[in-house]
Amino acid sequence: MRVAVFSTKPYDRRFFDHANCDFGHELTYFEPRLTRETVSLAEGFPAVCVFVNDVLDADVLEQLSAGGTQVIALRCAGFNNVNLSAAEQFGIKVVRVPAYSPYSVAEHTVGLMLTLNRKIHRAYARVREGNFSLEGLLGFDFHGRTIGVVGTGQIGMLVTRIMAGFDCRLLGFDMYPNDDCISLGLEYVSLDTVLRESDVVTLHCPLTPETRHLINAQTIKQMKPGVMLINTSRGAVVDTRAVIDGLKEGRIGSLGIDVYEEEADYFFEDLSQHMIADDVLARLLTFPNVLMTGHQAFFTQDALSAIAETTLKNLEKIEQTGSSKNEVKSQQVKGQK
Repeated sequence: MRVAVFSTKPYDRRFFDHANCDFGHELTYFEPRLTRETVSLAEGFPAVCVFVNDVLDADVLEQLSAGGTQVIALRCAGFNNVNLSAAEQFGIKVVRVPAYSPYSVAEHTVGLMLTLNRKIHRAYARVREGNFSLEGLLGFDFHGRTIGVVGTGQIGMLVTRIMAGFDCRLLGFDMYPNDDCISLGLEYVSLDTVLRESDVVTLHCPLTPETRHLINAQTIKQMKPGVMLINTSRGAVVDTRAVIDGLKEGRIGSLGIDVYEEEADYFFEDLSQHMIADDVLARLLTFPNVLMTGHQAFFTQDALSAIAETTLKNLEKIEQTGSSKNEVKSQQVKGQK
């Protein structure tokens, strides 16, 4: 199948070319994101392959359909950037990678926790300059602390498993309790209880209308003073302006994020020679108790190999049989990252 692959970096090409040896698709790589301005590049391609910050609204989907595109292959788990109703209206099938390496995201999540707590990022910068002072680097033992896990799918379950090894008290909130988490000692409670009692709140829920700005001015007020907030799910689960206020007031003691609700124009790019025009993002980067990574949590060899293989397998199944077990329907709202 001829496939237009958008938002590609050299590492994407490397892993996709290697996996494609077993499939033989005709892959054409485009560095730009798929948007209304770039959708013409996909004309004549039966399939497009896209990532988390590509835009697949009704206008883009209409143009894709007019250009002959019949399949959208998401090389990610989440599908909140796709208008699924419009895709069905235009007869475009949407497939995704429901699970690539939940371990990669879970391990990165705990890495953010440990780095923030023990100020490892600040200590590294200090000692490189010959400063071996310990002032300002005081942390706490995770042992005995309460960890609140919001969203207990595969990633949330693995974070629970890791933190159980630290002998933490584990609280969880999810509309669909996970028996594996219960067996690890996690207690399911209300979101209010998670926020009120947790020393660390870590977010692993999909972005849906119900979870958009789940963390906002009101829910932040419910949190334990000095709470550590971690988000490796989707940026818009958090109201960033409200979080900044929470940081300024000391309600949020530290923040670790791998996602940002307005990340599309910034993440995955080298902007070190440019000014950051986003005032909210720039403000976040001024806080010494904020640790941000640029949507890096998924970025392991294992995950990239699995993403490429599953994406290409999805396309093969659609081409051969017209369907794939990883197809996404408009009524499907569960199972995102």
